[in-house]
Amino acid sequence: MSVSESLSPRSSDIEPVIPTTPLVSFFERLQETALNTFGETNFDPKLYVDLSLKFDLPTTEDAFVKLPKSANGSLSAEDLKGFIEKYFESAGNDMVYCEPVDFVPEPEGFLPKVKNPEVRAWALEVHALWKSLSRKVSDQVQKRPELHSMLPLPEPVMIPGSRFREIYYWDSYWVIRGLLASKMYETAKGIVTNLIYFIEEYGYVLNGGRAYYTNRSQPPLLSAMIYEIYNKTDDMQLVKKSLPALLKEYCFWNSDIHKVIIQDSQSCNHTLNRYYAMWNKPRPEATTKDKKFASKISNVSEKQQFYRELASAAESGWDFSSRWMRNPSDFSTLATTTILPVDLNTFILKMELDIAFLAKVTGDNSTAMSFIEASQSRLNAIKSVFWNEEAGQWLDYWLNDSTCKGCQTWEACNQKQSVFASNFIPLWVESFYSDTSLVEKVMKSFQGSGLLCAYGIATSLMNSGEQWDFPNGWAPLQHMIVEGLARSGSKEARSVAEDIAMRWIRTNYVAYKKTGKMHEKYNVEKCGEFGGGGKYAPQTGFGWSNGVVLAFLEEFGWPQDQMIDC
Repeated sequence: MSVSESLSPRSSDIEPVIPTTPLVSFFERLQETALNTFGETNFDPKLYVDLSLKFDLPTTEDAFVKLPKSANGSLSAEDLKGFIEKYFESAGNDMVYCEPVDFVPEPEGFLPKVKNPEVRAWALEVHALWKSLSRKVSDQVQKRPELHSMLPLPEPVMIPGSRFREIYYWDSYWVIRGLLASKMYETAKGIVTNLIYFIEEYGYVLNGGRAYYTNRSQPPLLSAMIYEIYNKTDDMQLVKKSLPALLKEYCFWNSDIHKVIIQDSQSCNHTLNRYYAMWNKPRPEATTKDKKFASKISNVSEKQQFYRELASAAESGWDFSSRWMRNPSDFSTLATTTILPVDLNTFILKMELDIAFLAKVTGDNSTAMSFIEASQSRLNAIKSVFWNEEAGQWLDYWLNDSTCKGCQTWEACNQKQSVFASNFIPLWVESFYSDTSLVEKVMKSFQGSGLLCAYGIATSLMNSGEQWDFPNGWAPLQHMIVEGLARSGSKEARSVAEDIAMRWIRTNYVAYKKTGKMHEKYNVEKCGEFGGGGKYAPQTGFGWSNGVVLAFLEEFGWPQDQMIDC
């Protein structure tokens, strides 16, 4: 029996739904009322589910029901505004500022390869942003959790910034890479402790630290965080504390809802994984938007499936992208659960390799061997199902249907032919970047793909208007591809990696000098332009952008005489 079979639970409910809380349900009602009352201009639905109650829920609901209404049932803006001010604390009040215990203005040994004084001064400003993004969950949340959508956490957090007022799962990997460059090891360990707490409480790491995020996870990178921290600190206690949680998370990702069996042309069975949110209603943080997206779908079960596809796309971190749509011009054709994603399976391969490594350093050779075997099986599966020799890329695979009952037979026509940055993410894992001839082939494919633009790697070639598409570039995608190329051992690949990193650093710098802020995403066609598109306004802060800039500067530096401007 394989390690995934021995650890994997059997789901009795093939279409599970994690129930929401009465508080979140009330916040959704408030959100819809606010949209109807205040209108769409500058309306952010997330604001209303991030409020906190001043009084208990029955008292607040009673006051809400008793608000004076016009003949058509509507509220006046003045009455609703007064109600919110009287009965709610502002969004963000459930987090309080927290000075990081290990922050110093200029850490010893900080970015030794950065020789240009202008770039070094900017890097220190980016480093200083950790102070502005540091928070801890308010004591009030611990005392009266029923008044808050914020979930209690044991340690301080780094928030991404702006409307993202809570911890997020996959963001935390690149935040931690930046914290390690900033020598803030205790802060990095605290973030991992919080994510382990989620696993202990819920069985998996939540998408984020809110009650409305309990129905899905995000790309599973906890093991990679622990691996990087251990490599910097040799903290054996952290590894020992983490292993049981990592095994539990691995079990979650290999449960029946995520697991799919594909039989290849040689009649070999391969187990791979997909995103699958445990939710079939509008996402509470975007109820008003999701209902509008689904308004043309009349069939109830089709509408529920669309809502699951929406939440599953959010679980992928790529919310939203033409990648998940059958028809890229029609948002209602989202089909996330019908796709086996290259990057998710790369992350789970990395998880298997990390668990094997971490188990071995603790002396648990049996677990280490089991996960080495699991990683070998997944490596074969990735090669068999995703690899396209002609393209020189790994391509997402369309399933014949989303129910995934039994075994599906591999068909070449089911490989998704579109070019996305995710097609190159396997390079990030040693199993692939250590293969010199493969790296050369993939690098040539990448260079001819059209993704590499003047100021970084585009997410896709399609300008769909969604934020995880062209012309946006995102810090995580730059980092994984660059790091894989840089670690490959090929001088040419490292040169390509450094060139991409320099392009990305330059546009981040110019945008910072223009706006005074780091941004969530960037337009890779225009120097110093932040990204747009998607379902909410562009955000600043910004955790993973800061982390990747610091990680790139640590790896590649910046020469004394090299210009940083466009």
